[in-house]
Amino acid sequence: MHFSGWEKIGFAVLVAAWVTFGSNLIGNALVQTDTLEKSAYQVIAQGDAEKGDQAIKEVSAVVENALTLLASADPERGKKVFKKCKACHSADEGGKNKVGPNLWDIVGRAKGAAAGFKYSGAMTEKGGDWAYQDLDSFLTNPKSFVSGTKMSFSGLKKAADRAAVIAYLRTLSAAPKSLP
Repeated sequence: MHFSGWEKIGFAVLVAAWVTFGSNLIGNALVQTDTLEKSAYQVIAQGDAEKGDQAIKEVSAVVENALTLLASADPERGKKVFKKCKACHSADEGGKNKVGPNLWDIVGRAKGAAAGFKYSGAMTEKGGDWAYQDLDSFLTNPKSFVSGTKMSFSGLKKAADRAAVIAYLRTLSAAPKSLP
């Protein structure tokens, strides 16, 4: 018995539909889902400003502080994570500035103070020194910490990665600063 091309295609589509329908039916029978008591994503109406502020505080509390992990952070792991930064930053003593400034002895150094590097106005206006807390905040989200920075890196979301990088940056000094 010979089937035409159209009959073969039709049969293939029919078999694919049966397999899809059957897989869905079996999957639904095997996996039972429960409805959530509270929505996983809260939509805040514009008039609920106080609730919105509370939600922002709750979300920011979820972002773990890397300083709690700093004492146990491994600088060697930080060196590996720092490879993401090497495209724009040098880390050698007396190293040249690249797209970003040289990060040798960054911990405790004044913000926007690397010799020979032209910082954005926002960075020079920030003022103060690069304390551990500032480095953690900056590495979490550079554009949030210094609005108007030229740095295009989106940040390190994992607190363990930030702690490791900060521990590594601490070692890039002739006299490393003490831990907080």
